[in-house]
Amino acid sequence: MGDLTPKQQAFVTEYLIDLNATQAAIRAGYSAKDADVQGSRLLGNVRVADAVALGMKQRTERTLINADWVLKRLAIEAEADMAELYDKEGNLKSIHEWPLIWRQGLVAGVETVRERSSGGDEEVSFVDKIKVSDRIKRLELIGRHVGVQAFKDKVEVDVTDDLAAVLNAARNRTINANRT
Repeated sequence: MGDLTPKQQAFVTEYLIDLNATQAAIRAGYSAKDADVQGSRLLGNVRVADAVALGMKQRTERTLINADWVLKRLAIEAEADMAELYDKEGNLKSIHEWPLIWRQGLVAGVETVRERSSGGDEEVSFVDKIKVSDRIKRLELIGRHVGVQAFKDKVEVDVTDDLAAVLNAARNRTINANRT
């Protein structure tokens, strides 16, 4: 990375934060007015692209977070059993008793609602509402990673060979028509 200008190096450092070329260009000192163009141009520069690739590789080695880690984590989260949050009587366990995977982001929120009975005996009932993070999104991410076609937003079709043949035939027809 030593053959980059200081501004290019700053761009690489900033780009590795959030992988947003426009914002990285702005933070690196390029004009906000044309930061989108500058960011794209910088990513097209072979030396900058190599520095970004090296930085990403070093980050993966340092954090040990790679595609395998992400896929394993998503699979664990997708298979987590909500029953693990409750005791045998159906009461919500203390957060400290929850399995770690639930405490690390599967639960987006817990709300306890206290309701008093309409009678005069001051009886209070509790209702615990648990908001679970989006499991369908996890399944979709797993599906995209392992190539399950059910989650594809668009279908990619390679017509290069067919298109080349059609263009070649049309060219030949034009050449032959001009000869006559």
